[in-house]
Amino acid sequence: MKIWSLICLALPLSQCYEQHVLNTYDSEDSTSLDHANKLLRHHPLIDTHNDFPMLLAFDKKGKINDLDIYHLNNSHTDISRIEKGHLMGQFWSVYTECEAKQDNQVLKAMESIDAIKRMVRLHPKTFQLVTSTKQFKKAYRHRRVASMMGMEGGQMIGNSMAALRTFYDLGVRYMTLTHNCHLPWVESCCDPNPPPFKKGTGLTEFGKKIIGEMNRLGMMVDISHVAHSTMNSVLDVTKAPVLFSHSSSYAFCQIERNVPDSVLERLATVDGVVMVNFYNRFVKCGPDATLLDVADHIDHIGKIAGRDKVGIGADFNGIDLTPTGLEDVSKYPDLFAALVERGWTDQELIGLAGKNLLRVWKGVERVRDELDYELPAEDLLEDF
Repeated sequence: MKIWSLICLALPLSQCYEQHVLNTYDSEDSTSLDHANKLLRHHPLIDTHNDFPMLLAFDKKGKINDLDIYHLNNSHTDISRIEKGHLMGQFWSVYTECEAKQDNQVLKAMESIDAIKRMVRLHPKTFQLVTSTKQFKKAYRHRRVASMMGMEGGQMIGNSMAALRTFYDLGVRYMTLTHNCHLPWVESCCDPNPPPFKKGTGLTEFGKKIIGEMNRLGMMVDISHVAHSTMNSVLDVTKAPVLFSHSSSYAFCQIERNVPDSVLERLATVDGVVMVNFYNRFVKCGPDATLLDVADHIDHIGKIAGRDKVGIGADFNGIDLTPTGLEDVSKYPDLFAALVERGWTDQELIGLAGKNLLRVWKGVERVRDELDYELPAEDLLEDF
């Protein structure tokens, strides 16, 4: 009798089945895992949120010239595991704590951007810097990991349209409107303090101008980390599709950080994609979660919004707890194997892997081109 079967005898039936499934995905002989690996070898897998730049810019203090990132301890991410997981597109997170008000937020963002670009240059056979869907296709053809940048927290623009445009010019292609702090123009999901405007407003008039300028630039509006009111405010005013770069379903974990069904339903009229987060405390509202719990979130978002509205935004290297079976970037195929078992078609899995995100990104670029006649916004926070 296999070890998992002996363990199973002491577990309730539902837990026994779950353990059996998890062990099945650990086996290279699994038909579903073989199918998942084959599919991901031939279609791009894109993750929209990885905090690896924090390790490079801050833990290593930017001293990465001699850093061996093929094999790293105490990291969810390294090149060997990227290759095993078939990861072919990654939005690297430009992040600094919004609570650290004494820090020079713009400088911290610059240090992360510098670390990302230097990593790409140090490993040109593995990575390629990408700032458009057209460049993504070229990187994929050359079997390079397309490396994009997303800014996690609007405080880094310092309420400045000029800074927003400058970050776009540096290659940032999405901005999470805020992190865990209210800003003068946007309401966060998770700030214990009241916002500096009426609670439930979501976006102020200046905040709406920020969305308009992001639409004009072609920068994806990321509404992870925001209040539910903000999600709805963005959907009310955006001209372009929206992104949830690393979010989970409110139906399974009732925290405002997660996306409620009422917002998912709105993606039928305002295109967007919810990239599912792997953090245990967002998946199960507690310290314990499994690969199958993440699959439940994906299933539910697919059911409510449509399977063309869901993708992967794991949050690796930015979380201290990972689900059993999804411990690092090598484990993506195991998640896809679970969805094969649940009846997801190849086309739906190809969408989940990256096609859904590329559709949204292309839609943002299309709106940018349509708004080419508009002049850059000159609005200031004090104008409002």
